[in-house]
Amino acid sequence: MNRSMMQRRRRPSRRKGFTLLEVLLVVVILAVIAGIVVVNIFSTQDEAFKKLAQSQVSAISNSLKQYRLLVGSYPSSLSALHEKPSDLADGSKWSPVLEKPVAPDPWGRPYEYKLNGNTFEIRCLGPDGQSGTEDDIVN
Repeated sequence: MNRSMMQRRRRPSRRKGFTLLEVLLVVVILAVIAGIVVVNIFSTQDEAFKKLAQSQVSAISNSLKQYRLLVGSYPSSLSALHEKPSDLADGSKWSPVLEKPVAPDPWGRPYEYKLNGNTFEIRCLGPDGQSGTEDDIVN
């Protein structure tokens, strides 16, 4: 046999490309990696929100103390840090402590403010949004 006949009789080489099984295996591996990345991103974001809430609670607490130095008592609500309250005995002592109203916590909920005589409590409800749970952030 001559050479050209031998080339014709050779089996055709395997097709080039991926099988369905190989493609599915790659898709599964990518899905697992994406799942791990998403879980890590959300846990990192949650920790960042907690740290931001802690710093905001501290800043609000300092603003309340500054208000007390100006007026002589703590305000009945957090809005008094920005807007002049109507129930002040001597309004001439008041000046705004904050340029803007108190922003909501990182989860979009307002901070809880409780006044008890000469003490106060600032509370962020945390990720679960329920008061009195272990994820609350308190001054």
